Amino acid sequence: MKMIVGLGNPGPKYLMTRHNVGFMVIDSLAHRWNCPSDFREDKKALVTKIKTSNEDVLLVKPQTFMNLSGESVQPLMNFYKIELKDLLVVHDEVDLPFGQLRFVINRGHGGQNGVRNIHDRLGSKAYGRLRLGVGSPPHPDFSVADYVLQAYSKSEQSHLPDVLSLACEAIEFFVDNGLEKTANEYNSAKGTINL
Repeated sequence: MKMIVGLGNPGPKYLMTRHNVGFMVIDSLAHRWNCPSDFREDKKALVTKIKTSNEDVLLVKPQTFMNLSGESVQPLMNFYKIELKDLLVVHDEVDLPFGQLRFVINRGHGGQNGVRNIHDRLGSKAYGRLRLGVGSPPHPDFSVADYVLQAYSKSEQSHLPDVLSLACEAIEFFVDNGLEKTANEYNSAKGTINL
């Protein structure tokens, strides 16, 4: 079984913010896989389990707020006996431009507090992550925290469906082929939307 975790913050206030792009990807996958309303509460998260052609997949949206995401990820992994190689965490990344995605494994948290908490709770960073570029603040004095908690710009919103579609396509490839092949396939021009 694979476990795909989208990071974000619960509640309507955060719904369309850059920090919630992980939740947006999970919702897009659920819609794409015809289970958009099948989420239930489990281990401080909203989860739904689906069967693809080759694999059972658990879609997860932690409801702990971003910085405590590990409090739901670790218990779910234990309960469902998920191996690190079968975990993929999807999150916003300010070090990548909007429209670009990159897969990584065994890397530091890079200041992303949700990822930091997952590292701490799992005692490992040897799992896959899908970093979705949200761009960086417009000037150095602009707080990163304030930036990621803002809604996407109108221009970004017009391209967001394409970004989410690309992320879903890449995750489907991961489910069938694993992280190494997926990184080789998408950590290239293929992993970037032309804006």
